[in-house]
Amino acid sequence: MSKTVVERTAEHIAESAHQASRATSAVADAIQEGVGVVRRGAKQGGDAAEEFFNDTTQCIQRHPMLTIAAMFAVGFAAGTSISWMMKRR
Repeated sequence: MSKTVVERTAEHIAESAHQASRATSAVADAIQEGVGVVRRGAKQGGDAAEEFFNDTTQCIQRHPMLTIAAMFAVGFAAGTSISWMMKRR
């Protein structure tokens, strides 16, 4: 027996729905994987920042006079460059 148009249409709709379901599942998996990558990156970035902060704190505690001299030099250079830029106007 030949299939009627309605039966063929129903089969086509069912196949299209199945393909759409597989595509949606693939997209959801890709999004979930991307979220995992972002979370790992954020955790690694936070760990690196914390390590940098701890290293800087230890360096400042070990060399307080060098830190004061460096901050004075940076402040003096910034003040000089700002005043130089203001005089040019």
